[in-house]
Amino acid sequence: MTSTDMKPPASDRELRDQMVSRLIEMGALRSSGAVAAFRKVPRHLATPQTDITKTYGVEDAVITKTDADGIQLSSVSAPRIQAMQIEQADLHPGQRVLEIGSGGVNAAYLAEIVGPGGTVVSMDIDRDVTARAERFLKETGYDRRVKLVTADGEDGAAADGPYDRIIVTVQAADIPPTWIDQLVDGGRLVVPLRMRGMTRTIAFVRDGERLVSDGFELCGFVPMQGAGENRVRLLLLHDVPGEEVGLRLDGHPEPNQGALREALHMPSVEAWSGVTLAGDESNEHLDLFLTTVLENLPLLTGTAAARSRGLIASASPLGVPTLVRGGSFAYRTVRRTQDPDRFELGAIGHGPEGAGLAEALVVQMQSWDRDFRDDRARIDVYPAGTPDEKLPEGGRVIDRPHTRVIISWP
Repeated sequence: MTSTDMKPPASDRELRDQMVSRLIEMGALRSSGAVAAFRKVPRHLATPQTDITKTYGVEDAVITKTDADGIQLSSVSAPRIQAMQIEQADLHPGQRVLEIGSGGVNAAYLAEIVGPGGTVVSMDIDRDVTARAERFLKETGYDRRVKLVTADGEDGAAADGPYDRIIVTVQAADIPPTWIDQLVDGGRLVVPLRMRGMTRTIAFVRDGERLVSDGFELCGFVPMQGAGENRVRLLLLHDVPGEEVGLRLDGHPEPNQGALREALHMPSVEAWSGVTLAGDESNEHLDLFLTTVLENLPLLTGTAAARSRGLIASASPLGVPTLVRGGSFAYRTVRRTQDPDRFELGAIGHGPEGAGLAEALVVQMQSWDRDFRDDRARIDVYPAGTPDEKLPEGGRVIDRPHTRVIISWP
């Protein structure tokens, strides 16, 4: 081996520059303030136990706390996700910002962008999390520019409000009134909102007592704790260790577990739509459309081993939209076409009504392709108790304790 082969490890500065270049290439970083912040903040100091190259990997989140069952409770989100939310927030110098779900790194980015004339409050319910954030902020000098609060994010932080921006970095199933009350009219709330099992980080703009979406992105976050905790329930259809298959339920009707377990092991039927996706084209907008127009659509999840055994054809970590009726179900899938870069959308059904359910999914895939493929959903949030006649017409209404969330299409 020559001396030229023995390159020294990249410095944290070089790794930051590489991370920023990659985020710009991906389109995740666009604004000059965010670019400068990501170049400056030494994020590796927040997770000293993690390999530094992983810390600066654009898609690498670092899990910092799990519960006794291995459920992830806290993390430092991947740089791409943090950049995505920061760009959604449309931050400017001098603004007041509340971050709900603290980790230290994101708060430092926010402080850099809003500058010395701005205000950043970062809060978390878990004292372990805020203590870790406190150590990072002190070590990097941002403790003088970020106020840390240990409290339930459900209540916000009224003492330092109202805020121009509120950024939530944990998955929420609802939006408490305090978040809207503590946001200035016209201000932006960026929140990973779970809707019928599907999570999107949504940029909302406050318009009086309602919130109107201004763009959203596919994402995954650890769930909120405290008063706002509302986790998805997993109903197992196949419980052999390592080969689990289940349905994620999020306000969906209670299924007939026994009948669905039997259906899973019945011969499957296929239906194909003729609609294709490019290899790098996301199905996130299709899935949101399907959950808008179909009534009972939980998400099917399963392990890679379950897929290799032939129990299921798709094994997405985010879950696959699945139409359920009685003791039958059908779920979205794809197959290769003669074009190596395109995949055809279809459905696989199980149970006595599996063929009909698969066809019902295919009909809606064709409807999306014909009428809505180039459109994006609009998501509105109204206070709970708002009469139906005051909601947008033709949308999917998701009722939560505090709000009524409506997904509609142009």
